[in-house]
Amino acid sequence: MQSSVFSRSNDIKVAVIGGGTGSFMVLSGLKNYTKKIAALVNMADDGGSTGILRDEFGALPPGDVRQCLVALSRIPEMRDLFSYRFDSGQGLSGHAFGNLFLTALEKMTGDFGRAVDLAGDMLNIVGIVEPITLSNVRLGLRDKNGKETIGEFNISEKNFSSSRPDFFLTPEAEANQLALQAIKEADIVVISPGNLYGSLAPALIVPGIGEALIETQARVVYIANLMTKPGQTDGFDVFDYADEIERLAGGNILDTVLLNTQKPSEDLLNKYAKDGEKPLAMNVKKIKGKKYEIIGRNLLSDTLWSNPNKSDPLAQSRTLIRHDSDLVARAIVSLAKDSGQYFD
Repeated sequence: MQSSVFSRSNDIKVAVIGGGTGSFMVLSGLKNYTKKIAALVNMADDGGSTGILRDEFGALPPGDVRQCLVALSRIPEMRDLFSYRFDSGQGLSGHAFGNLFLTALEKMTGDFGRAVDLAGDMLNIVGIVEPITLSNVRLGLRDKNGKETIGEFNISEKNFSSSRPDFFLTPEAEANQLALQAIKEADIVVISPGNLYGSLAPALIVPGIGEALIETQARVVYIANLMTKPGQTDGFDVFDYADEIERLAGGNILDTVLLNTQKPSEDLLNKYAKDGEKPLAMNVKKIKGKKYEIIGRNLLSDTLWSNPNKSDPLAQSRTLIRHDSDLVARAIVSLAKDSGQYFD
């Protein structure tokens, strides 16, 4: 194991856990404030371009890794190249170039971790990107009757908001040792916002990750979602999300929950929230007995997220109401410094 996963500088060491647009948002802002970033990426994605590459080539899922690499890249043209998605062509339509590139590198090297490192060098990224596991796994859900659903995409389509099912990985995963080391060495660990059961669960339930989060001396912060997910987190407030984060990780891992306090305007909600989505609320009566603190701050972006792939049903299902990546990054850095004050 190398001496440190983080670069040599006096910057704050930040490990970010998640995947998809949530991690992309956090990382895009953080790279402007610290060079010591470790993006730890969920590896259960099996929808869209990623799902096709997994099925056809037996590749590990490149999609969320690609998004994190793009977020941390310092070369605008390379960011655009890796994000470019083919909209025509037999066999190519719907694929992001970066997904194809990572799959080719994996096949060439025989090592997905090495492929990610090489892509990071080409993109001139800030920090590192590490798969949370290098095991070829699928996400599984087991309901109260014992019925199982396999596959992140299939689970994303299920309605189970009246229960909190069990989640598992098949086959059982082994944690990437560099991911565990990053959690141990970090000054602050950030659990990014995103699909609670699609992006965060597959990372948190990898054996060893929960234990590392319990044992780390770093401050563990969850950036709370802005909106609920219809059919899965209906009626959830911020405490319900935080409780599920800790249930999935297997213990009291959270020190801080960072909550947006700026409610989207009714106009935004009417135009851009998906059917059934609601802003995440906070019932102050629930705070008693919690081991973590809730810190509120305006983290809402005043610009809407633009869907880069109009033909992707997964992208179409995502809300356009977003966090502001710079406001989130500044709040994270402030918490890491433990100054008690936010940037103005």
